Amino acid sequence: MVRTRIAPSPTGFPHIGTVYQALFDYAFAHKYDGQFLVRIEDTDRGRFVEGAEDAIFSALDWFGLSEDESPRKAGPHAPYRQSERLEIYQKHAEDLLEKEHAYYCFCSKERLEEVRNKMQAEKKIPMYDRHCRNISLADAKARIQAGETAVIRMKIPDNEKIVVPDGIRGDVIFDSSVVDDQVIVKTDGFPTYHLAVVVDDHTMEVTHVLRGEEWLSSAPKHILLYQYFGWTAPEFFHTPLIRNPDKSKLSKRQGHTSVTWYKEHGFLPEAILNYLALMGWTHPEEKDIFAFEEFIKLFEFKDLKPLGPVFDLKKLEWMNGQYIMAMQPETLKQHILDFNKDVQLDEAIVEKSIPLVRERMKTLPDYLAIAQFLFTRPTTYEKDLTESKELLMKVHTKLATVESWQAEVIGDAMVSLAGELGVSNSQFFMTLRVAISGNKITPPLNDSMELLGKDECLARLEIAAKQ
Repeated sequence: MVRTRIAPSPTGFPHIGTVYQALFDYAFAHKYDGQFLVRIEDTDRGRFVEGAEDAIFSALDWFGLSEDESPRKAGPHAPYRQSERLEIYQKHAEDLLEKEHAYYCFCSKERLEEVRNKMQAEKKIPMYDRHCRNISLADAKARIQAGETAVIRMKIPDNEKIVVPDGIRGDVIFDSSVVDDQVIVKTDGFPTYHLAVVVDDHTMEVTHVLRGEEWLSSAPKHILLYQYFGWTAPEFFHTPLIRNPDKSKLSKRQGHTSVTWYKEHGFLPEAILNYLALMGWTHPEEKDIFAFEEFIKLFEFKDLKPLGPVFDLKKLEWMNGQYIMAMQPETLKQHILDFNKDVQLDEAIVEKSIPLVRERMKTLPDYLAIAQFLFTRPTTYEKDLTESKELLMKVHTKLATVESWQAEVIGDAMVSLAGELGVSNSQFFMTLRVAISGNKITPPLNDSMELLGKDECLARLEIAAKQ
């Protein structure tokens, strides 16, 4: 059975990169009727952020990427928080020590820094010099019993080629001479990522591991650990990093990397998933817009490209606009009301205005930016109306005679009046538009006036004529 996972750390609030990986893991698992797991990697207690774990799950739910097993969904491989699995890691670390694939290291931070500086001065790759590698296990345990503290390091073999099979890049070969004797258990007894990820993926029966290319350099250590334990490694797929248009890494320092940012700026989760799917993958028919269910049917890990995709916020905005235009009016109305729940918009006006504004919207905040004048009278005007008082009063007089307050009738009456006054339609309607809305650009004016109602339009014309 296919089993995939994401393993976020609760060290901050959810990053769009986490969603990027979850999208592919979820789709691949569901394509093959497999299972998608969430494991919380919380062993870095110094960077732990209260509430971050809940935020991770809230984000997954918002995107419709809810997991099959996790700390909140009990499964046969519990516990799913690394901080609750310390005995499991300790047992496997002891196994490595007994098999002489690992050793205790007693070097102080000061000595390690000296070694590092010396190697850098000699223009060598900074690595541990294996000072403690030949201390016997018995002697090391005696020193620990006497009160010394130590980390546990894995032993890297000399002069070997380590092959990392990668489903996107093919075999990647590393020389063991440039692979460090990695710390796998810290002095506080907590494992480092390298031991924990191997033990967890094996004991949780993960079959396919998708992770960012920044972990490719660590993969030879993981391959060796699988060999030391006598386990079969999962299939690895190292995806390229998402980049900004300037090719820099998309990092948490950019505001738009946070899932919260996309919620607050009115993006739709289905549009974001569609956009992320195209970052490293291409639809066989080269479609830009497609349903998530279609993506699941078509997607394969091997089809991901090794080139770093560029995150283009403008293209995402365009795609979000496409989803808004295609959305059922009732659904869009609810999205608008929910997004503006603090404003308490008139539901009837929202419903009637959707056909007028939806093609102009790219994100949910665009609704009020476009349609605010339908709810409140303008207090400022984008065009100076001081010279238009006489014209506005004639418009008021004409519109007061209109009995059937419908867009087409309003439009005909105004075109007729403009002709009588010898005013160009463009100038006439611009003045009327600003008087009614305060803005030079609005949804279709006649339809907007129909929606506002006759009395309200006449009242606004009177107010505007007093400017």
